[in-house]
Amino acid sequence: MDICFVSNVIYPFITGGAEKRIHEIGTRLADEGHDITIYGRHFWDGPAETTHEGMTLRAVAPEAELYEDDRRSITEAIDFAARALPPLRRRLSDDEHDLAIASVFPYFPVLSTKLASLGTSTPVVTTWHEVWGDYWEEYLGLLAPGGKLVEQLTAKTPQHPIAVSGITADNLADIGPNREHIEVVPNGLDTEQVQTAPRPDTGYDIVFAGRLIEHKNVDILLEAFDAVADRHDVTLGIIGDGPERDRLDTKRESLEHADRVSMLGFLEEYEDVLGHMRAADIFASPSTREGFGITFVEAMAADCTVIAADHPDSAADEVIDGAGFLVDPTVDSLTETLDDVLGGDRPATDPVERAQQYDWDAVADQAETVYQRAIDGSW
Repeated sequence: MDICFVSNVIYPFITGGAEKRIHEIGTRLADEGHDITIYGRHFWDGPAETTHEGMTLRAVAPEAELYEDDRRSITEAIDFAARALPPLRRRLSDDEHDLAIASVFPYFPVLSTKLASLGTSTPVVTTWHEVWGDYWEEYLGLLAPGGKLVEQLTAKTPQHPIAVSGITADNLADIGPNREHIEVVPNGLDTEQVQTAPRPDTGYDIVFAGRLIEHKNVDILLEAFDAVADRHDVTLGIIGDGPERDRLDTKRESLEHADRVSMLGFLEEYEDVLGHMRAADIFASPSTREGFGITFVEAMAADCTVIAADHPDSAADEVIDGAGFLVDPTVDSLTETLDDVLGGDRPATDPVERAQQYDWDAVADQAETVYQRAIDGSW
């Protein structure tokens, strides 16, 4: 297969879940002898076209700022989509690629990839990590109708859609393609990398890792920890940064056991995050919005007992599947389960065995099968 990915950001020059997925699947397919090209922004040093770990990187737009006031830049997304269209159109018209795979967020590149494919035999596959729906109101406020419209337009664009979880597939089916036409290929991780990550000099009994935004509910975790700290000699490490950081710092200072809580901020090295998971006994994240939840898998691979929120907007129950505990996203429910786990309760399923199902080798095999079906017309 000759496959091209369309993504404004490319790993490892920009680090994030969607671009890491492309990298991990792409490098494995390249090792299998497939030709892999990524069209993106020029975030690397050197020429606009280069080879990286067996893949061709092709810059179709210059480096640019991705965020404006903690939100992804709409103008950047439109600019990248517009710049990517002509070279994509030229290459696809020449039948250079058998398949074009567009990262959904920030939406506009999907539309330009589809336009570039019109009149060609190249199918377009999309990868949906989340469907935002009503979350647009929290994210954009008065501009939310515009966000919803673009998301729905993207969902209704003819495509071969992949969702990273069943809940994301269900949410996508509500605004676009029929559910039976949506394939589920989960996100993954390198389990060996997790299990060999160096532990930190100072570890914590309980950890959280993620962006500090409202729906992660870190304030609930802080209150629940403070309650169990009355009965257990434990510590808590909060890994991450975001718009809620100042408010959570203030919240931490108000706790009775504030001296046992550390706000570690954003850790530059991924292995440092994994090391903290390896050092911890419990990974707790009462987040109510998770299109997949890769931190749950990382924590399971690190042999943490995972505690996550049971919520209709979260794939936690699907990802964990008995290898951790689900709670209501409330202080009382989380406190009770933290108490039980600190008292010796363990999940029914071994978390390390569960995590193994999400190893990138297994995920890449699934992706390869689905991509071939799109090319063969059997999707």
